[in-house]
Amino acid sequence: MHTRSQTRNCNRQQQAPPAVVEPFNLEEPFDNPPIVSMADNRTMAELLQAPTEGYEDAIVIPEINANFELKHGLINLVQNKQFFGHDKEDPHAHICYFNKITSIMRFPDVSSTSIKLMLFPFSLEGSARIWLEKEPPRSILTWDDLVSKFINQFFPPSKTTNLRNEITRFQQRFDESF
Repeated sequence: MHTRSQTRNCNRQQQAPPAVVEPFNLEEPFDNPPIVSMADNRTMAELLQAPTEGYEDAIVIPEINANFELKHGLINLVQNKQFFGHDKEDPHAHICYFNKITSIMRFPDVSSTSIKLMLFPFSLEGSARIWLEKEPPRSILTWDDLVSKFINQFFPPSKTTNLRNEITRFQQRFDESF
């Protein structure tokens, strides 16, 4: 049990000493202003700019040594049958259709792979487009890379296994005809 004088002594011991503030005279010039070095040598304008790194596309288009640009007609042709990534959509059918469309396009000095890689993003919409946008930058280098990642995303091996299991468990009833 504490007495009143003991309690006062405890409170005095816990108090911080008063802060000492030295007077500062603004009228005196700085003879040696403090030097503050920064690890980053960018200007304030550069520091305030939004970052531009990490915005590269996932698909790397091979260099084209010809004067080539995608025409609106080509893009519209691809966009007529877009893949949305719904469960009922067939990614294999989308690739087959896309290959059929792009196989009829021929441009001098431009490979069919380059055309496919440039046009494919226009064939996607909804969750399929979001999937492609979330792929790491410069992670798709060839048409085969793109097809493999696309099929694995929208028709994963687990779906194939589930369908195979359904087929193997299928049983014909005794009274059903073949």
